[in-house]
Amino acid sequence: MERRRSDAIAEALEERIFDGTHADGDRLDEVRLAEHFGVSRTPLREALQRLARSGLVELVPRRGAFVRQPGPVELLEMFEAMAEIEAVCGRLAALRITDPALAELHDANAKCRAAIERQDPDGYYSENERFHRVIYQQSGNGYLAAEAGELHRRLKPFRRQQLRLRGRMAQSMAEHEAIVAALQQGDSQAAADALRGHVAIQGEKFHSLMASLRTTPD
Repeated sequence: MERRRSDAIAEALEERIFDGTHADGDRLDEVRLAEHFGVSRTPLREALQRLARSGLVELVPRRGAFVRQPGPVELLEMFEAMAEIEAVCGRLAALRITDPALAELHDANAKCRAAIERQDPDGYYSENERFHRVIYQQSGNGYLAAEAGELHRRLKPFRRQQLRLRGRMAQSMAEHEAIVAALQQGDSQAAADALRGHVAIQGEKFHSLMASLRTTPD
């Protein structure tokens, strides 16, 4: 229960950062935030630590927590690295994936489709996380899977935000289906290409994401 509460607080704080309630460089007052969310400081601190791992908050010893949004170049570099890591995971998974893992990917996609029908981007993201986690595991490379998982967590707030952009959930769903098709066929190059394109943010996708992050510094 305490863990779920801290996750909910972290997501609420993400929204407040993205909508400009907390601007870049602002100090986050733990006492006021604990009162606002009606919690003790323990789950609040866990939430701030999660945001620090995502790079949205900087924890400064003896000074507190400060909002820190990555600039466009840093964000683009992180997505570029994530796209290449996922491509490698997909290439290896196409050679090693098991039938139960394929069944889990189909199940995650079915739940993603249901979330689209409900217009529920957070529900979609939850199943999207499961979808990607299966692919990392099926790469058969524990070190690679751990690195992919860490960067995935770092980019989570921004990937969640992407799903709120018009048409992005439907586009993501089509990309998921292409990824599964490539994995089923054991086509490592197609799987790598599909995952790279799914994660990369270039051109209009990048401009749309940056426009939605109102407080991102130039």
